[in-house]
Parts: sequence; C-alpha cells; structure tokens
Amino acid sequence: MQLRDKIMGIVMRVGLILGAIYGVWFLWMATTGTAQAADASRLGTTEEAINYVWILISAFLVLFMQPGFAMLGAGFTRAKNASNFMMKNMMDLVIGSLTFFMVGYAIMMGDDFGGIIGTSGWFMLGDFYDVDKYLNMFWLLVFCATAATIVAGAVAERLKFKAYLWYSVIVSVIIYPVYGHWVWGGGWLANLPLGLGALDFAGSGAVHAIGGFVGLAGAIVLGPRFGRFFNGRSGAIPGHSMTLAALGTFILWFGWFGFNPGSTYDAYHLRIAVVAVNTNLAAAAGGIMALSIAHWKTKKWDLGMLINGVLAGLVAVTAPAAWIEGWSAIVIGLIGGAVMYGSVKILEAKRIDDPVGAVSVHGAGGLWGLLSVGLFADGTYGNYSTEGPFVTGLFYGGGGEQLLAQLISIVVVVVWAFGMGYLTFKLMDKAFGIRVPPEEELQGLDIPEHGAPAYPDFVNVRS
Repeated sequence: MQLRDKIMGIVMRVGLILGAIYGVWFLWMATTGTAQAADASRLGTTEEAINYVWILISAFLVLFMQPGFAMLGAGFTRAKNASNFMMKNMMDLVIGSLTFFMVGYAIMMGDDFGGIIGTSGWFMLGDFYDVDKYLNMFWLLVFCATAATIVAGAVAERLKFKAYLWYSVIVSVIIYPVYGHWVWGGGWLANLPLGLGALDFAGSGAVHAIGGFVGLAGAIVLGPRFGRFFNGRSGAIPGHSMTLAALGTFILWFGWFGFNPGSTYDAYHLRIAVVAVNTNLAAAAGGIMALSIAHWKTKKWDLGMLINGVLAGLVAVTAPAAWIEGWSAIVIGLIGGAVMYGSVKILEAKRIDDPVGAVSVHGAGGLWGLLSVGLFADGTYGNYSTEGPFVTGLFYGGGGEQLLAQLISIVVVVVWAFGMGYLTFKLMDKAFGIRVPPEEELQGLDIPEHGAPAYPDFVNVRS
C-alpha cells in the first residue's frame, strides 16, 4: 500500500508539472497566435446558414442522446446505483467538452502526420479559430461524448468514480480521436487502396465499436458483480426501472435522427430522407428480431431484449445508412438484433458481466454495421458525397475490395479499442485499484461515492 501511494504521489507530481508547462505554453499561444478574425466573424450566404442550422440542430439531437443513455443505464441497473450512473453519464460530457476542445479535435482533424495522427489546432488556436472548424469540432464532440458514455453501461455498479473520470479523459483525447483520424480525418484507413477506403458513414465503428470494446476491456478487468454468476450458472440481476430504460430507448431512437441524417453534413443532400427511413427501419427490425428470439427461447415477451434489439438495429445501420436501400436496412437491422442476442449469450458463457448490454449492442452491432457497408452499398451514393465514384458492395456487383477494406477496419477497431481500453483499466487498477470495496458494492455506490441516494425516501440495500 505504501508503494502504491508513493507511485501515485510521483504520478500526480509529474502530472502537475506537465500541466503547468502546458498551461504556460497555452497562454503563450493564446497571446501570440494569429487567429483568423475574418473567418471567425464573417457573415455566411443563405446556403451556408441553412447548412449551419441543419448541422447544429442535428448535433443538439445527438447531445440529447446523453440523457437517453443515462435513463437507459439507470433503468437497467439497481436503484442504489442510480445517482452514480447519472454522475458518470454527465461527466462524460463535462470532461469530453473540455478535453476534446483542447486536445482531441487537433489529434482527430489536425494536419495529418503519416496517416496516424493530427498535429495542429491545439485549443482551436491559430488557423483553427474558424467558424467552419468550430462547427466541425462541436459535431465531432457530441460523437465523442457518445463513445465515452457507452462504456458506463459495461462497467456499471462496481467501478470507482475517479477511475471513470480518468477513463473519460483517455477516451476523449486518445482512443476516439486517433481512430477517428484514421477513418474521418484523412488517416490511413480512409486511404486504403481498396474500394474507396474504409467507410463509416455515421460511426458504427468510430463511435459505437470504440465504446463497446473499451467497455468489454473494462468489464473483463473489473470482473462480474457479486451474485451475477454462481455455481457455474448465470444469475440475472434485474434493473430497478424498465420504465426508465424504455424512456431512454425512445430518447435514443429520436436522437439517432440527428446522428445519422445529420452525418450528410449538408442540408442540401436530399439523401437525408433515405438515411432517416433506413435508420427507422433498422431500429424496428432489430427490435422484432431480438424479441422473437427471446420469446422462442423463453416463451416470454422480454422488454429488455426488445430495447437492446432496437438499439442494435440503430447501431448496425449507422455505418451504411446513406449507401443502402430500405430493404437492406431491414435485413441489416434483423441481423443486428440476432447478433446482439448471440453476443449476450456468449458473454454470459464467458462470465463477463455487462449490466446494460453495451458490449453486445455497440461492440458486436458496430462490427456488423461496418461489415454491411461492403455487402449492401448500392452504388448510388459517393464517398460521403452525392458525387461519384460511388460506393458499391459485394451484393451489387462491387467485387470484394470494399468488403476487404471494411474487414480491415473491423480488425483495427477491435484491436485498438480493446487494447487501449485494457491497458487503460489495467494501469489504473495497478495504480489505485478501480473496483469499489465489497461492502460499498453491496451497499450501492450512491451513498459511499456521492453522499446521497437517487431515491432518498426509499433506501434498500438489496434494491
């Protein structure tokens, strides 16, 4: 214990020194930088104004998904951990807003260095003081917050709050921005000499798979909750409010119409209508499939499986949404629901505890979404553009090149997200221990971690 305290003391001192150096550098840059004042205050054309409003409204819808995730996760977990879950979801946005502005956006969208990382635009200074870049930063920020908050569900009810804060920083400044640069920032995956490079229209991989596989790493390092598995069997731990979980799902479904249609990044792309319909169809199909499988297996109409089936369909269609026909969206959603259900059962068999189903919905569903681009892209929409060359999948005669590019992206996102997530959680666990003590876990995290329960008039240790 003394050695651990000494190590933490050294780490904190080094962090403070580096922070002081960085602060001095920032102040120097802020006073000497050559901001493009004209670009920061110019008046736009009518077309620009319409696009700005469209993108901002879409971003606000994505931001509104944060309470959706919060309601979903709180409902799927126990009442004694509800405040803790709310805190973690809110802190994703608090931390992400600051760190992505300061560092993450530059890594993701700055001048490319070797296809690996961006190297300009720290604190949005210099040429980055530009209204177009500010708009783009805000758009990618709300995606960043989504990727970070997914993990909360996989590590719920046993992760220390301070560990979650550190994790949120790492996701916002390294894990999400680096892979995002590879796919959306001009990096090496986008420039693969296969098809049109690895494609991900709205983030099945860059957002959802990132969150899902970091969450998987966290769940493995933490281990299952007390009572989740016993005598070689899986014991369900019901959440305290399926009402909240269902409400969260409706909010997420609504917010997804910013997530996917907004990713046209242009109000004049009438493909928006196709994207919106595809998004809705996949959600419905995913819900039907998961509910049907659950009823076939248990003879019960399982609301929890319906909820996660809908979400799996949404996640799966997020990558191909602009490149597919409506019938393809239904097929993608149906398979997404089945993939989610199978993933849940595999994790249970491996004794991996994911209270909300984040790994199965966002991790497994995200991979299927990336793969489906290489299968179902119909050759009528270009590389994030209405102009050609057009994206054509295997089922439409496009050959296997685009499919191979998507497979490479799948391998990369799994290795990157899981590897970095595992390293992050392991290092934190070695440094200060990331799991709450057994007595706190049994009591619930609300009172030990935050000093107040979510429901002060109903305190039940076993709830």
